[in-house]
This record gives sequence, C-alpha cells and structure tokens, in this order.
Amino acid sequence: MENINIDNLSLAEMEKLEAKIKARKNDARQRQETAYIELRHGFMSKLKDRVLKEAMEVEALVAFVRNETAGFLEVMKEYGQLKKEGQIGYKLVDGDFKLEVKANKVKKFDERADVAAERLIDFLLKWIKNKDQGTEDPMYQLAMTMISRNSQGDLDYKQISNLYKWEDKFNDPEYSDIMSLFKESHVEEGIAIHYYFWQKDEFQVWRKIEISFNRF
Repeated sequence: MENINIDNLSLAEMEKLEAKIKARKNDARQRQETAYIELRHGFMSKLKDRVLKEAMEVEALVAFVRNETAGFLEVMKEYGQLKKEGQIGYKLVDGDFKLEVKANKVKKFDERADVAAERLIDFLLKWIKNKDQGTEDPMYQLAMTMISRNSQGDLDYKQISNLYKWEDKFNDPEYSDIMSLFKESHVEEGIAIHYYFWQKDEFQVWRKIEISFNRF
C-alpha cells in the first residue's frame, strides 16, 4: 500500500482522500450488513423448517395420545379396572414407564364477560386520569394483565377472580357492577385432560418426561 504524507497534500487532495476513505468504509459496512442478513436468513430458515416439522410431529403425538388413552379407558371399563362411574383420569405403570391421565373441570366465561372486560378497560382508563403515574400505575397494569387472554383467546378464571378482591379498594359502583357481570358470566364448560409421562432412570428414580422444552 502506498504511503501518503498528508502534510504534502493540498486541500482538494485531502478532500478527495477523505471521500475515498468514506467510500471504503461504507462499502465495508455494506458488505458486513449483507453478510449478516444472509446469516440471519440461513439461521431463521433452518430454525423455521425444523420447528414447523417438529410442531406437526407434536400435533400428531397429541392426537395419538388422546386417541390411545381414550381407547384404553374403554378397555379398563370392560375389564372393571375403574374405581368409579364416569372416571376419566387413571394411572398405569409398565416396567420403567408410567402414564398418568388427569382430568379437571374447566371454568370459563360466556359472552357477557367480553362486555365486562370492555367496561373494565373503560373504567380503568378513566380511573388513571386522576392518578399521577397514569398507565404506569402498578394497580392499572396489574388489572390489565388480569384481563389478558390466553392463546385460545379465553379469559383466565383465576385471574378474573383476583379482580373481585379489589372492590373495596376502588369503592366505585361501576367497578362493582362490572365484577357482578363477570360473576354472572361464569360457567363450567367441559373437562380438561392432561397427560403426564415418567421413566425410571438408572437409579430407579421416576423422572418426568417433559414434552415442552420451554420447561427446561
């Protein structure tokens, strides 16, 4: 590379050199950005393909487990292995593998809860106008969290139930009326069935098999 003594350069030559250096920096930055975008695309494509493939496998596994466990429940009925009429949950052990099927009532809300949730949001927005912290008020944020919906778009029964405890704190007829509407909209709808699997390790200790890696 040619050595340049900048002390011997004219102002025009200095400006030309600066422009050249700037162009090289921009070119290097562009190449770096392009390389990063290509790496990011490759990473996301590989991840997407694997995740979607495994998601389909998991969906198939869920359907398989549901069908097989429901089918074996009928076998247990036929052989008189159930403890009571209408039993859904059961536990089975075979060698180093254990299955447990648990069932519980699902508590949900009907369409009136949607109206109550909208009214609660309006109430909270009016309430925070008189608060110094506005939407940063912890009570406001906590209430908004409690009326957030799960992945199925349903309100959480336990979260909504926690709102009932705040009637005295708000001490407002509108809030109390909203809570009454939530209570009226509560219905018990169906039964949720959960499946748990265990396997004995080399020390003969039962280890739970976690299907979701997010739990590790």
